[in-house]
Amino acid sequence: MDTQGRGYGLSVDFAGHHFKNPVTVASGTFGSGMEYSRFVDLNLLGAITTKGVSDKPWEGNPTPRVTETPSGMINAIGLQNPGIDVFMERDLKFLSEYDVPVIVNVCGHSIEEYEAVVERLADDDRVEMLEINVSCPNVKQGAIQFGTDPDMLSEVTARCKARAKDKPVIMKLTPNVTSISEMARAAESGGADGISLINTLTAMKIDIYKRKFALANKTGGLSGPAIHPIAVRMVYEASHAVKIPVIGMGGIATAEDAIEMMMAGATMVAVGMINFSKPDAVRDIITGMEKYLTDTKTSDIWEVIGIL
Repeated sequence: MDTQGRGYGLSVDFAGHHFKNPVTVASGTFGSGMEYSRFVDLNLLGAITTKGVSDKPWEGNPTPRVTETPSGMINAIGLQNPGIDVFMERDLKFLSEYDVPVIVNVCGHSIEEYEAVVERLADDDRVEMLEINVSCPNVKQGAIQFGTDPDMLSEVTARCKARAKDKPVIMKLTPNVTSISEMARAAESGGADGISLINTLTAMKIDIYKRKFALANKTGGLSGPAIHPIAVRMVYEASHAVKIPVIGMGGIATAEDAIEMMMAGATMVAVGMINFSKPDAVRDIITGMEKYLTDTKTSDIWEVIGIL
């Protein structure tokens, strides 16, 4: 892992870009911030990572598509979104009113669909970085297929990078693989400027009284505190396998979770499922991280990044 430039306090540098703090949100858990802006000042965030956007509108999976589990949630939304045209006119217009960098999550059924979205966003000054989602476990085509084959992952990375111009490309990795280190290296070899992980773990729930699957899709992605220890382990392994920086995510609900993830090797962290039950969670996590620095007499967050 290469820690790149040094910040001060909570500020960090990631893929050549400076962020006032290392906290963003996990794609799909925060929309584009419109609904959450009633509960938390979006300007407090280090960055906002949007819900996945595709070249054409996606309807998503049939309902029911969300179910709770002990210490977690399983979702099979299916990357529902209105498409790139609406996103650029509505979501990016809304976000441009805030002083917060925007990371756009890009999804597709094929490499060509990824390329189409990347090309549309490559010259947009409202976009700081692109996160390429090759790791969603609840769509039937594309996505996770690209994220489980190292050769395919390297190819989609290279092709997106070629069309991104000066926009940094972050590859979002799936935990549903034998070796996360191998996948991290495949993304790096394809030219990725950074990686983000973990996305959700493929899971299933059965309603024993209705005697049927809890989700219409049968399986979905498990998120929440239940997956946090797995995420910490994978972030540790991935960050030590590559020189590009890492955004760590998976069950982060407190400042302690975020600090733990950064000690494992993450330069930035993304807050996910907790946003649904506590819409102002990111504010408390940022405040808690500041308190940790004060309490431990740590002047610079870089002092803890990747220390293990």
